[in-house]
Amino acid sequence: MDRLIGIRIDAQVSVTASLPGASCIGSVCRAGLRPRLCMHALTVGLIFWALIGIAGPIGAVPASATEHSVPPMAADVSAPVDWAAIPARMVMLFYPGQSSYQWLRGTDHPAGMAAVAGGTPCSACHRGQEAALGERIVAGGSLEPDPIAGKRGAIELRVQAAYDNERLYLRLQWPTQSDRPGQVHDFLRYDGQSWAPFGGPRSKPVVRSGAMPALYEDRLGIALDDGTVPSFEQQGCWLACHDGMRDMQRQPPAEQVRAHGLLGRLLGQEDVRKYLPDTRDDTTASWNRTRPTEAIAALKAAGAFLELMQWRAARSNPVGMADDGHVLEYRLSDAGVGPFVSNLDRGTKAPRYMFDQTRTGFRSLALEQITDRSEPYALVREGNAAPYDPDAGWQAGDLLPSRVLSRADAQGSAADNRDVVGSWDQGTWTVVWARPLDTGNPEDDKPMRPGERYTVSFSVHDDNVTTRFHHVSFPLRLGIGVNADITAVRVE
Repeated sequence: MDRLIGIRIDAQVSVTASLPGASCIGSVCRAGLRPRLCMHALTVGLIFWALIGIAGPIGAVPASATEHSVPPMAADVSAPVDWAAIPARMVMLFYPGQSSYQWLRGTDHPAGMAAVAGGTPCSACHRGQEAALGERIVAGGSLEPDPIAGKRGAIELRVQAAYDNERLYLRLQWPTQSDRPGQVHDFLRYDGQSWAPFGGPRSKPVVRSGAMPALYEDRLGIALDDGTVPSFEQQGCWLACHDGMRDMQRQPPAEQVRAHGLLGRLLGQEDVRKYLPDTRDDTTASWNRTRPTEAIAALKAAGAFLELMQWRAARSNPVGMADDGHVLEYRLSDAGVGPFVSNLDRGTKAPRYMFDQTRTGFRSLALEQITDRSEPYALVREGNAAPYDPDAGWQAGDLLPSRVLSRADAQGSAADNRDVVGSWDQGTWTVVWARPLDTGNPEDDKPMRPGERYTVSFSVHDDNVTTRFHHVSFPLRLGIGVNADITAVRVE
């Protein structure tokens, strides 16, 4: 039986110092491993707690998980679910390229333009064609002018859902294109004089050229609506994806966005990200034709936004969380503090934190460690981090994560998804997600109730990519105890 075991880790104590078996000294642990976040010690400790039976039913990871499975700071989640008894829905995600809200309604989509305008769901014409569509688009053409060599066109996502009086439980599984988990993100690199960003997604020109390695996390996104966003049930994430966004057609220069009254001057942005058509005042929902802030605030108060939750293998999984955001006039984080913040001090242009050498055996990383990708190398403020010391004898090539994570600092609506654990085993991610049915933050989230149906769409960023270089699903209906495309089964 594929049941869940529970693990508790004290988020205030160093992982390698708090668990039996964590007996690393200096820079090499007793397992003979090189300097790193000692997964040997972590795994031994977790097995110890599980065997003696005092691990609370808190973290949720598959019993078959490998060393890639357990975040340094475990989630505080109870998932009383026998997943072997829960039906699974296979959802085909496909590569969309630069298809957008405008493209769906334009002359480049002649066969579907009128149908979309009339409210026909995308799936009415294309259900069952997802894999073929993805393979055709990813190969290059009008919807993909800059293809990534070797990228696959479709991913099959396995979805299971359950619920009780308090929470919705999701178990999501998908195969990775790489034979290793994408659990590192971009870094800061010391060049002998200063720190600069290092690495990035495969779409980045400096990565395509080979000047920097491809370093970008795997990611799972869930968009959720309760029926208040017009057309989301029919068009899903295409409702929020537009020309003008990053890596899309007609992307405006950064200075034009910075000069925009709402996006630049009020929100402080320099690029365009997801937004809903009702926040624009023209029929084509142009990125720069934003409605007055009062009108947008009225939409927000009426709940006419999408909830967008994202599990991130590097920026949230190491602390057992997913970030919580929403889409309205822009893709925004919810109020409060999420699981990660920048590690770059914008004043000094230096990192804010480094690894605590007394806990980890090292203060920075080397290139061969992060390109190996066998460990996440997360920098966790309350776990393995120390304030940055500019006089620590830094050498050219030293690397530090560009984000610092914290479960303890996460608060408010942005921290609602505190109970999410991902594990990677033999080429497959398994993410177990527990979301409160009612987060208590209706201004940012969608309250859910047994007996009701909701619209969801899924996305997966795989193989070191970001923005449009992902795979997406058509919208599906999620029923909480009622029949739907995905039916959440009640558990006690």
